[in-house]
Amino acid sequence: MEKIFGKPLITQEEILHRVRELGLRITRDYEGKNLVLMGILKGAFAFTADLARSIGIPAQIDFMMTSQSPTGAGRVLSSPSLVLTGADVLVIEDIVDSGHTARIILDALAAHNPESVRFCALLDKTAGREVSFAPDYTGFSIPNKFVIGYGLDYKNKYRTLPFIAVLDQTS
Repeated sequence: MEKIFGKPLITQEEILHRVRELGLRITRDYEGKNLVLMGILKGAFAFTADLARSIGIPAQIDFMMTSQSPTGAGRVLSSPSLVLTGADVLVIEDIVDSGHTARIILDALAAHNPESVRFCALLDKTAGREVSFAPDYTGFSIPNKFVIGYGLDYKNKYRTLPFIAVLDQTS
C-alpha cells in the first residue's frame, strides 16, 4: 500500500482513551433510559463498535447510511430498522464538518418520534461548518484538513487504519 499520510494526527491510544471517557459519560447520562445507538455508515462503523463496548448500560444498536455529494448536499440512503418511538437515540457519527449531513440525520430521526435525539461525533471540524450545529458529545476537535483512518476514507480506502491521519493530497 502506498503511504499517503504522515505522522498520525490522533494516535490509536488517544482514540481508545477518549472513547472510554465518552462511554463513561454516556453511561451516566443515559442510566435508566431506553438507549438506542444509531451508527452512521460507513464512516462510523469502528467508532460505533468501540463506543458501544465502552457504554456500561444496555443499549440497542441500529444503523443508518447517508451519502454526501461533493457540493455538500446529503441524503439518507437507509433508514433505521428499529422502532424508535419513545427511545433515547444517540447518533454516532465519524465527523461533523459542514453540518449539513448532521441536520439531515436529525430531521430524518425526528419523523420516528423518539423521546430524545443527541449527537456524538468522534471528530468535530468547526472551521468547515456551514450550518449551525454542535454535537452533544465530541471526541476531538480537528483542524480543517482532510483526514483518514478509524473508519474515515479516501476513495473507500484507509478505513482500517487504527489512527487518524491527515491525507497528503499531493500524492
